[in-house]
Amino acid sequence: MKQLFAFIRKEFYHVFRDRRTLLILFGFPIVQILLFGFALSSEVKNIGVAIQDNAHDVNSSEIINRIQKSSYFKVKEEIVSYSDVERRFKDGSIRCAIIFPVNFGQDLYRKEGSRIQILADASDPNTATIAVNYLTAIIRAYQQDLNPNRTLSYQIVPQLRQLYNEEQNGSLNFIPGVIALIFMIVSTALTSVAVVREKELGTMEILLVSPFKPILVLIAKAIPYLVLSLINFIIILLLAVFLLNVEIRGSLVLIFAESILFIITCLSLGLLISNVTDSQQTAMLISMMGMMLPTLLLTGFMFPLENMPSIFQVISHIVPSRYYYAIIKAVMLKGLGFGYVWKETLILAGMAVVLLSIALKRFKIRL
Repeated sequence: MKQLFAFIRKEFYHVFRDRRTLLILFGFPIVQILLFGFALSSEVKNIGVAIQDNAHDVNSSEIINRIQKSSYFKVKEEIVSYSDVERRFKDGSIRCAIIFPVNFGQDLYRKEGSRIQILADASDPNTATIAVNYLTAIIRAYQQDLNPNRTLSYQIVPQLRQLYNEEQNGSLNFIPGVIALIFMIVSTALTSVAVVREKELGTMEILLVSPFKPILVLIAKAIPYLVLSLINFIIILLLAVFLLNVEIRGSLVLIFAESILFIITCLSLGLLISNVTDSQQTAMLISMMGMMLPTLLLTGFMFPLENMPSIFQVISHIVPSRYYYAIIKAVMLKGLGFGYVWKETLILAGMAVVLLSIALKRFKIRL
């Protein structure tokens, strides 16, 4: 029993001496509990909505007031033309728009009834459907209050149009997220064990005494995973187009260029993880748990970022896949050009430069 207690005591010493183990034991479970407990919700809230009120009467003002009071919507400043609506949809500041006709209040008292046009961004079909249902419910509730006995003939008939995805193909939403997730797994996770593997196998001495410079060693480690990631990307696009009936509306050249930039960012992150860890297990665990979960949870891929508390929305800005996911949705699904994604592109390029510089600096040329 004394020997058993001695080994138990020794294992405790090892655990408490290793800060990475403590982080894995206590840090990751806490983060996961916080994420699953507070950040994740299937309910859609704070949906950006723009309103074009051509009527400016009591009825339209009352409906707008009810939408503003709802926790599901966040009303932007009033728009005055269809071009403003299109611009708002393209820059991503709104998810839906409501347009009141000029004679909205007068048509309420006619037999044909009055009509409201609702535009929704269906690049995310689930959010678009939920937003339209919420708006329809608010309009119907006002109609019921206006005519509780249903003795009058007037009515409000919403006209619905789904932008960018009129067929409501769910593949259009998850394809960009799957691409970002695969890049993170192939590029980051596999690259993260590249340098560590050399350390464990004892072949790092050969690399250090070779005439290769550290930057060439890192590049040689990264290039195979860059090629494999591009092959994966091509396969995904082929499956999306021919199997899932996904239409690529944007430039393929721009999509490939942005994908290469994101892959380089992931490779730089994987090399950094590989340089600061001493075992393949630790490197793989950090890359998988630390990168895959943020890709799933903090990019808007599975859950809308608008639902999350402000602290998690701030944290999401340091996740590279968030920007790539936004770029792919804008270019592939909406057909937008570089002028709409240049900010995200600059952020990804800055992340790649910073991560690669740190990885190179942390590369140890001595054992």
